[in-house]
Amino acid sequence: MAQITLFPGIEIQHLCFDSRQAKAGSVFFAIPGTQVDGHSFLPQVYAQGCKLWVVEKAPAELPADVTCVQVSDSNQALAEAAAEFYGHPSKKLKLVGITGTNGKTTTVTLLFELFKRLGHRCGLISTVVNKIEDKIIPSTHTTPDALSLNALLADMVTAGCSHAFMEVSSHAVVQKRIHAVQFSGGIFSNITRDHLDFHETFDEYIKAKKGFFDALPATAFALTNVDDKRGMVMLQNTAAKKYGFGLLNAADFKAKIISNGVGGLQLEIDHQQVHAQLIGTFNAYNLLGIYAAALLLGEESHEVLVQISALKTAPGRFEQLAGSQNKMGIVDYAHTPDALENVLKTIQAIRDKSQRIITVVGCGGNRDSGKRPIMAELAAKYSDSVVLTSDNPRKEDPELILDQMEAGVPAALKSKVHRVSDRKEGIFYAVRELAASGDIILVAGKGHENYQDIQGVKYDFDDKLVLGEAFS
Repeated sequence: MAQITLFPGIEIQHLCFDSRQAKAGSVFFAIPGTQVDGHSFLPQVYAQGCKLWVVEKAPAELPADVTCVQVSDSNQALAEAAAEFYGHPSKKLKLVGITGTNGKTTTVTLLFELFKRLGHRCGLISTVVNKIEDKIIPSTHTTPDALSLNALLADMVTAGCSHAFMEVSSHAVVQKRIHAVQFSGGIFSNITRDHLDFHETFDEYIKAKKGFFDALPATAFALTNVDDKRGMVMLQNTAAKKYGFGLLNAADFKAKIISNGVGGLQLEIDHQQVHAQLIGTFNAYNLLGIYAAALLLGEESHEVLVQISALKTAPGRFEQLAGSQNKMGIVDYAHTPDALENVLKTIQAIRDKSQRIITVVGCGGNRDSGKRPIMAELAAKYSDSVVLTSDNPRKEDPELILDQMEAGVPAALKSKVHRVSDRKEGIFYAVRELAASGDIILVAGKGHENYQDIQGVKYDFDDKLVLGEAFS
């Protein structure tokens, strides 16, 4: 039982925006969605005994026993009510949010593992999984809805967590999922083309990411990648304390790559050398970002570097598998042009000259179609052979997606490209027909995902398992 300011003097048992969960003692928030409008379910929730409503559009006829509050933004009202209902749990944690196109999952996972190694009880909210210490809570969204988020943060407080690290998606900012959540810090990794099916323009996408920093309080830190050309834009209007990290430009936190190979990264950070098990320039940025955040949260430099040397990559992020005939497999979530280019450049940098790169890649259906030709062009540019295949085709025809991808491949590179729309067959074809002894097979796009979405049905599918099967 709790009270919220929307309904003073009334004991509230439950908050919901899903009409199926509404019952006596619930407050139902009618939210206009992209697919359905919550206002159309008011008769249903009334029949289920729910008589406390928050709406944007007042119903023409209101039952006499219903208490209805009209607001201008029901998403925002839900976020404020959720924070209040659960006792503002974010204020009881050192909560750090990470936003950007690439690197969010790796950064939050590394921070979670780092702070556990430093002796803190921690929570994690990520695309892959949510965790309270070692307890696993399945993840359905990069950033949960406002109700689930506050409930999860409250559980972390109850479990004695002092720190929490979460991914902040652009969708979450626009849809007010993180409204009324208090952050101790925010990190910006980078920004490139993504989610234009939702934001429509790149400028709107940038604006959404920036909105996270605009809302940070003066007590928080705002940490940005100064080597990204839009890194400083993120800090323009924030009240938080501003810091930068980078490898190339002047920054508060600087690093230099000494070596980058199959055995990992050798870095110099703040005039101290550290060896990391992660590979690639993009991971040098991720590691520098978590180092900077740790110091801003009050940790000691030398101890942070000692613990960084023991960290491993996040699931589905440049995960390596060994196959027969010295073939090497790499599974990576790279599903944007920038991420794919970074991964392929990293493989080129660490491979022996005799090793060829075979890339298996697709693009998701019912998402930004403009990146499809770009992804295929990059795969052909940086690989010796390419298999274009299905990712999550969703409601689209896989062959039409492949048509759009293949259209981006220059004529001079067409001979490198093969089409196998069935993803499992595509992976097997790459391993058994295209790859020779010692070659590297990159399977890109799905990373940690353990399903494939085809015509609205999620089928079991794990790139790592299929790649291992192809190797065996």
